[in-house]
Amino acid sequence: MRKTILITLVVIMTLFASGCTETPADTDVEKGTVVIGSKLFQESYILAHMTALVLEDAGYETDVKQGLGGTFVNYEALKAGQIDVYAEYTGTAYSQILNLSQLDNWDRQVVLDETEAGLLEQDGVMIVSNLGFEDAYAIAVKEDWAAENNITKISDLEPYAAEMTIGTDPEFATREDGLPRIKDVYGFEFNDYKQAVATVMYEAIKSDQVDAISAYTTDTRNEVFELRVLQDDKNALPPYDAILIVTEQFAEENPDAVDAMKKLDGAIDTDTMRQLNYQFDIEQKEPRDIAYQFLVDEGIIEG
Repeated sequence: MRKTILITLVVIMTLFASGCTETPADTDVEKGTVVIGSKLFQESYILAHMTALVLEDAGYETDVKQGLGGTFVNYEALKAGQIDVYAEYTGTAYSQILNLSQLDNWDRQVVLDETEAGLLEQDGVMIVSNLGFEDAYAIAVKEDWAAENNITKISDLEPYAAEMTIGTDPEFATREDGLPRIKDVYGFEFNDYKQAVATVMYEAIKSDQVDAISAYTTDTRNEVFELRVLQDDKNALPPYDAILIVTEQFAEENPDAVDAMKKLDGAIDTDTMRQLNYQFDIEQKEPRDIAYQFLVDEGIIEG
């Protein structure tokens, strides 16, 4: 009888120990795959892979939808549960998604606070990380032309705009906080515009196919292509702080994923983002490799 009891206890203990060793694997399976969206330019690619890497470091599988589409493609996919997270910008969310009114004096914290409250109230969408840098829209022209004509700010373009063609990304020409805002605030409009993805837009001004572009302030091609970024002297354009957004439901169901993404909170300053973009645009490195090296160097993930 004792022998039977002893064997039974050994079997139970073995099964229990076996069950304990399987727990981490079970947990990883339960975590599932996090789908990450991105917009149509280099910075968004890098941020998407950065997000993926911190999630993978926390035990998640990831699926990066690089270049998924513009603002509304990503945002609607987020709300529909087709993606779980993507990097947005406060000024874009404030003006385009929430359709909030222009402020007389743009304040980064006010825009962030109103965006955070508005997204949650309107769509149940949460900001889980404020990445720490701003990538604003700006108007840029060639440096030699700007120097010749003493152009330093957007209002200086008024005598020339009627004969100028501006190159824009796929959104800036028509979105309310883009060319329509420039027209309303500055009182002039360009003769024509040409839309293209950012890489083509920058190449267009380099090769004189356009006279100005809707530049990104974190893009080092502004310097490499010898462009002058003009001062927004009438405060037309809002601030654009980079943020990660998820649905409230995702956050409630995946607290570990949220904790992982919070590791990126304040991790990237503007100069750093410019250098990361430079690695993509000029050094032609892969966005995942750029993101990985940054995270390892900063001690956010292990190499």
